[in-house]
Amino acid sequence: MKSSESLCAPNLAAGGGGSAGSREGTFFAIRPPWSLQQSLHLRAQLYRLIRGFFAERQVLEVETPILSGAGNTDPNIESFSTSFSGHVDAGARQRWLRTSPEFPLKRLLAAGIGDCYELGRVFRNGEAGGRHNPEFSMLEWYRVGWDHRALMAETIALVESALALVERRAEVVIVSYRQLFLDELGIDPVTASEQALIAPLLSWHIEPTGLSRDDLLDLLITHCLQPAFPHDRITVIHDYPASQCALAKVRPGEPPLAERFELYLGCHELANGYHELNDAAEQRRRFERDTRVRLARGAREVPFDENLLAVLGTMPDCAGVALGIERLLMCMAGTDAIADVLTFPFSEA
Repeated sequence: MKSSESLCAPNLAAGGGGSAGSREGTFFAIRPPWSLQQSLHLRAQLYRLIRGFFAERQVLEVETPILSGAGNTDPNIESFSTSFSGHVDAGARQRWLRTSPEFPLKRLLAAGIGDCYELGRVFRNGEAGGRHNPEFSMLEWYRVGWDHRALMAETIALVESALALVERRAEVVIVSYRQLFLDELGIDPVTASEQALIAPLLSWHIEPTGLSRDDLLDLLITHCLQPAFPHDRITVIHDYPASQCALAKVRPGEPPLAERFELYLGCHELANGYHELNDAAEQRRRFERDTRVRLARGAREVPFDENLLAVLGTMPDCAGVALGIERLLMCMAGTDAIADVLTFPFSEA
């Protein structure tokens, strides 16, 4: 399931902490009433741009269910769930609010719908704070016959078009995952020992006990690399370790590489894309692996999307990417506070 995270340091001068307080108290002291109208107009402009961008490219806008009988197995994402009280013939009583439209979009691809995108609301339990809201907007799209490198270029073009709305430009840097670690930390993420991975994190007082190699690599990105990305730079990282394949294809070689990319604007992660896996048996194995991790962490088990697995083998070769709308709006508005680009944050919903 495509996701995005960000560990930028909050910029209080730009309205950080705007989710705190009430409309009668500190909230408007941080974000004055006029900026609410401004942020709504900016979102509307961005939505018009997105729809025009894909209309020119003949990518079809679609709408898929928000409630599903299947959950998200990703150990790092927690789904909201609810219960259906109607007739039992309608299907599973327990329903899950989507964390992404990925699975139904892939079912549409398998049905032959072709290039498509969805712009809509998604939900992630437990993700609330200065830069996270449990309910947010996601843009996800798929390109048939493309790989992750081709989709990287289109994602960059969309972000550049969005920045042009606010008269901003950004330098573009494209770098492989391995080269980024070598250039910035002097560490080879493929061959370095776990002790070498832990060393740069010691100043953060992180307790490494129980952390996997991939956990350490993720912490090096979020704590040591991502915060230093320049404000006016689009950074695209591609070709991840095979152990971080998520729903991406793995390219054989030494080392094998997951054909995925992540796009950052400044220190904000905006997008996560894959050359999509269309092997149902391998996808089931990955769901099972996720479940083992979830249970080991004491998290609840969630049902697999059997509807997806039933058709995944017929999905055409394609690439897909998910982009966080609020993250992009935050960059466009020059704020590190997600409340500044929401109508009402979670505390006031």
